[in-house]
Amino acid sequence: MEASIFFVIVGAVAVAAVARWRGWPAPLLVTVVALAASFVPFVPNISIDGHVLLNIVLPPLLYSAALDVSFVGFHRALPQIRRLGVWLVVVTAAVVGLLAWWVMPSLTLPGALLLGAIVAPPDAVSAASIGRRLGLPRRVMTVLSGESLINDATSLTMFRVFAAILAGATVTVWGGVGQFLLAVGVGMLVGLVFGVALHQLRTRVDDAVVNGTFGLLAPFGAYAIAEELLGSGVIAVVAMGLFVGFNAPKTSYATRQQEAPLWLSADFLLESFVFAYIGLQLPRVVADLTEGEGGPIVSLSVVVLVAVLVVRPLFVYPAGAWGRWWTRMRLRKWERLASAPGVAAAQVRLRGRRPISEDQLRRRLTETRLSWRDNAVISWAGMRGVVTLATALAAADLAGLDARAADAIVVVAFVVTVGTLLLQGLTLPWLIRALGVVDDTEREEDARELLAVRERNRDAGKAYLREMRRTWADRHGADQLPAFDAFAKRLVRVEADAEQAEAKARPTAEQFTALAKGWLAVRRDMLLEERRAGNLSEEVMRELITAMDAEELALDTRIALRI
Repeated sequence: MEASIFFVIVGAVAVAAVARWRGWPAPLLVTVVALAASFVPFVPNISIDGHVLLNIVLPPLLYSAALDVSFVGFHRALPQIRRLGVWLVVVTAAVVGLLAWWVMPSLTLPGALLLGAIVAPPDAVSAASIGRRLGLPRRVMTVLSGESLINDATSLTMFRVFAAILAGATVTVWGGVGQFLLAVGVGMLVGLVFGVALHQLRTRVDDAVVNGTFGLLAPFGAYAIAEELLGSGVIAVVAMGLFVGFNAPKTSYATRQQEAPLWLSADFLLESFVFAYIGLQLPRVVADLTEGEGGPIVSLSVVVLVAVLVVRPLFVYPAGAWGRWWTRMRLRKWERLASAPGVAAAQVRLRGRRPISEDQLRRRLTETRLSWRDNAVISWAGMRGVVTLATALAAADLAGLDARAADAIVVVAFVVTVGTLLLQGLTLPWLIRALGVVDDTEREEDARELLAVRERNRDAGKAYLREMRRTWADRHGADQLPAFDAFAKRLVRVEADAEQAEAKARPTAEQFTALAKGWLAVRRDMLLEERRAGNLSEEVMRELITAMDAEELALDTRIALRI
């Protein structure tokens, strides 16, 4: 078994590497090749328990995705993310469940609703891969990525509720809502505890290898403990990832430099294996269909596939209209408050927080604007993935579900997963190009942000150098100021003093390096302040932080080599 999994991983990674080299969407190519390979006699037919698959694959993939999501963008797009990640999953599960019960009554209503919960959550790996390659706007990518971070929690909580009903437990509607709220609350608490602990470790320990190792272990710990406490492991991992990712600029550059390639490699490995595993399940599906009468299961699979394709756009557009209406209502409310006698717009308080300006108020209350083209892409980016297949495999062990119903659920989950991957995944690039959904305005906004922040960033660095110049003179003597000025000129690329006297007793290279690192640190702090004030998007800030990390890496390399 272990050897079979190893060869599957090697083959999947090789196919994914070819896809990256050719610029093709790797998940789609890996799935198609695995589907074809499943007919080859010597290709192993591996089978993994669904619970094991969820516990091993899901935590690192979710954590890595959460690290890359902008917390500021996630917070601003939270209304759309919440509608898609919670309410769309509930609506899809209900519609699919009722249709499945109508087509195959032998499933029973709880079993049909269980099937709906299994096929409800989309997987954003394929959509994100296609979106990044084609340059989807950041606003669309944030919504898709954010949805994928929380919809699994909704689906798995519903899975738990309907599994309990199948086992004979009495669960009311309010009891189900209570379980969901408990799962979210416990998950968030566990995730924040792990996030704070991991962040403290990363800020106090300078060993990037140790930080990276604990970073690899933390998602599994957060997921397992949250599930043990009846919380949502998915929410725990996502909360931890968002907290650690938001505070990553406060850690050492070495930790960030170590972390990025580590998670890119882990994602590449796990995603390749997952989509290969999905494709290799074809023989099992064929066997389930050939045992007994496969006609009803085929009909059920087609009906469910069509339902998940249709429900999403029918939900996205009305939900978007509701969001725009609700935003207008909130803005009108706060505008009336701001225009009241004796109340200035700049003194409006939002939920008891400190006074904010009118522009800040509008930014906080206004949802990310999505055009009908953006919503068309979001509507068609509903490919299913590992959670759908893993929960379907886990359903086979549930009490109260007979073997025939379990086989039907596995077949339907496979058809929906592969069908959406092929139908939507292959046509999504064409749709994006046909609608012209690109990030042209965001590039202009980024350019304006860069122009606005660079001067303030440069001033912050110069202020630090002016203060350090006085300290430098006191510590090393006034005759060393020309050396300081020469080095400062190299840092900020501005005109230095005319005199460039040769130093008699120059400070050490370590002291110059400490000066340069202090100059970088104050500029980083200024970028964090600009982000906190809402004047700089997190994506632009990360680009500038990455450039500063490279400068600090060069400093450390130079001092290590004494050049």
